[in-house]
Amino acid sequence: MIPVLAGITGGMLCGTVSGLTPGIHANMIAALLLGFSPILLPIMGAEGMAAILIATLVTHSFLEIIPATFLGVPDEGTSLSVLPAHALTLEGRGEEAVRISALGSLWGVIFAVPLALSALWFIPLLQDSVDIVTGSLLVLIMGLVIVRSEAAGWLLILFVVSGILGLFAFRYDFLSWNTYGAGSILMPLLTGLFGLPFLLTASEGTIPRQHFSGLSLSTAGIARAAVPGTLAGLIVGWLPGLSTASANAVISGWIPYDRERRSYLAATGASTLANAIIGIAVFVAIGRMRNGVMAAFSGFETPPVLFLLTIASVAALCAYCITIGLARAAPALSGLNSSRLNTGVAITLVLVCGMLTGPFGLVVLMLATAIGMIPGMIEVSRVPCMGVVTVPVILYSFGIMVV
Repeated sequence: MIPVLAGITGGMLCGTVSGLTPGIHANMIAALLLGFSPILLPIMGAEGMAAILIATLVTHSFLEIIPATFLGVPDEGTSLSVLPAHALTLEGRGEEAVRISALGSLWGVIFAVPLALSALWFIPLLQDSVDIVTGSLLVLIMGLVIVRSEAAGWLLILFVVSGILGLFAFRYDFLSWNTYGAGSILMPLLTGLFGLPFLLTASEGTIPRQHFSGLSLSTAGIARAAVPGTLAGLIVGWLPGLSTASANAVISGWIPYDRERRSYLAATGASTLANAIIGIAVFVAIGRMRNGVMAAFSGFETPPVLFLLTIASVAALCAYCITIGLARAAPALSGLNSSRLNTGVAITLVLVCGMLTGPFGLVVLMLATAIGMIPGMIEVSRVPCMGVVTVPVILYSFGIMVV
């Protein structure tokens, strides 16, 4: 029991650091822990190692909303969430944004755990069929998002151009650095499409006084929003080649992020945690590794799935408390010069991208930023920019090997 408790504590610490630090992902922490496994494994055992990895993933998934909310810095799981979350911060409601996301994440765990247990039975039976229909499902979802908009032509162009950039970046990913195992080309892609354009065009002035006077969305409303978020997280966590970034696009088809900001934050919070939970079930059921944390499990004997889901549930409850505690510090940001802050964050993002992905990553960042500026200039939705992820997956699903 002591190694397990130590693993949960260590994982929560690692997840807090990675969740709050732009550019550091839970996969990077998993890679570092795997490198130290010859030392850690004899001390902590398989259960302790599993606990630290699962707790890192879950805690990171909760806390990554904080830099997205107050700094406008996107991660894979918060790319579209940056927009409504940071907008609420500019209204002085940043703490509310974090609290809603955290509650949505908690509901995502509550809904996803029993579904993950059920998935252990039906995933092996349906996997072959699911592999075939993935591309068609994505075409349908993105098609609905584009057709339902008032500027379908522009959105289609954005979707195609973003997809071409994604194909280029993934095709030549080998040119990027892979510093500490964290050099995913997704970082400059998502930073350029969703982060830098916002920071570069944000209004000058100071961050408004942050205040919290209760949630504008009821607990029942958050739970209702968490249902489609959980389903989206389960879908992208199961289907091959998809990620949390794809879930953002799926959710936006149900809940518009620009008109129902709070519901969208609750839904994306739920999808992020549901994705992490179903990743455990997929790994146990068919051996597929949906993230770097699951890949690290290949280095030792995997504990029983009930143990893993229990660890995830305990870590989720603790991570929720940490997130709420940190959100209470929001008033300390009141009055900060937002122009200088945005400039500092933008420079930091460029430097981090350069350190983690090298010159090729900076080229991708520049191209992605150029495309990411277009939606703001013509005042259209930024959702089609997710074509950077979905187009390569669609083509791969149809057997078109362009990456």
